Amino acid sequence: MKKRLFVAILIAVIIGAVYYLNLLMPVVTGYAAKNLASGVFVAGRSQEAMENEDLNFSVVAFTDNTVDFEKREVVSRFLWSESKAVYIEGYGCILVKEYSEDEIKGRSYPLIESLPVNPDTVQWPKGNLIADTIAVDVDTVKLKQALTLAMQNTIPFKGTFALMVVYKGQPIAEVYREDFNKDNRFLSWSMAKSFTNALVGLRVKDGKMDIHQPLEIEEWQDDKRKGITLNNLMHMNSGLKWNEGYGNLSDVTIMLHKKGDMGLYAQQKAYEYPADSVWLYSSGTTNLVCRELRKTFASDEEYFAFPRKALFNKIGMTSAVFEVDASGTFVGSSYLYATMRDYARFALLYLNGGNWQGEQLLPKGWVDYTSQVANGSNGRYGSFLWLNESAEYPDAPKDMLMCKGHDGQFICIVPSKELIVIRTGYSKKGEFDLNRVLDGVLKSIGE
Repeated sequence: MKKRLFVAILIAVIIGAVYYLNLLMPVVTGYAAKNLASGVFVAGRSQEAMENEDLNFSVVAFTDNTVDFEKREVVSRFLWSESKAVYIEGYGCILVKEYSEDEIKGRSYPLIESLPVNPDTVQWPKGNLIADTIAVDVDTVKLKQALTLAMQNTIPFKGTFALMVVYKGQPIAEVYREDFNKDNRFLSWSMAKSFTNALVGLRVKDGKMDIHQPLEIEEWQDDKRKGITLNNLMHMNSGLKWNEGYGNLSDVTIMLHKKGDMGLYAQQKAYEYPADSVWLYSSGTTNLVCRELRKTFASDEEYFAFPRKALFNKIGMTSAVFEVDASGTFVGSSYLYATMRDYARFALLYLNGGNWQGEQLLPKGWVDYTSQVANGSNGRYGSFLWLNESAEYPDAPKDMLMCKGHDGQFICIVPSKELIVIRTGYSKKGEFDLNRVLDGVLKSIGE
């Protein structure tokens, strides 16, 4: 009897394990295929470099990856699972999920030209000509100490790819790990959410979106979700159920690696809390915002062109690539690539209240709105940007705004000090002490 019970339990455990693996494997291969494809075809890195660092963790490290440079695609395999990511010129790499490869490639993706002039011949910030001498008051010895700390590649300062500091509008530091340079694009991860904030702001300025009106989503009209607004979504207090855990099979890993229409997946989540009460970080709500943004255009061609025409070209972000999901919606939660200098240009736009070189691109007051504390966030979050009201970074001013991304991506904007600090890299939780680096940089400008 005991033997039969043991065998029954063992069989149940095996069946459960196989069932879980069957759910998990597409996430594993999807992560590998998408990130390797973008790393190679968008960021210009080698397969070896990506596999040795960015993909060298957990089960993902054991995927078998094939990069086809002629077809510009990546196929990743593990056990019985296989995922493919394909490259679309100007739109990065798309994971083939729930939509066929023919559907994905068959869309009309307009190639919008960047600025007509060579940015290397134009002075900063419109272009890339940066003065050799620092024209602002900086303690260069202290600044170098801060940079050395950030680049030393041992815990708690491990994994920095690049670091850039802009003070009073002038770049005063720009350093790269030996395998990167100023022309490399770096993955934003969740820093992309802040770019989504800008796109919504531009659409508000056009009179095409109202962040305070309930969303007219048909499936929501007969339940409590009918009162949710864009403002709720952008504040991360919409009340929609969500699990943002990256270390397991969760809403965010399923969305990014198994779903073709990421915004729709988030839209289908149940109402868990009253809107505007409980703060719950959710990449899903950002992709839902991008899906709603798409509805405001008469055609997909206009939607696809919008970030380039209305934002990137306006501020000289010639390198930026905003990737879309298999349905054709921008993955505003996670997938934007740009150079360090282009990230700095975006930061300057927000440092200057949405004004770029005398032109008010974002609506007046939009950055102030973005900086308002979201209900339930305890001073940590605004509208798709992080705040420091809670002094999470105690050595930085409380007015600091932040774009933050997975694995240690940071754009720090400090209006009171006219300071911008940008850091990209690959660092797991606890491996990079941003506060100490910020403290060192602040002390170099007399703080």
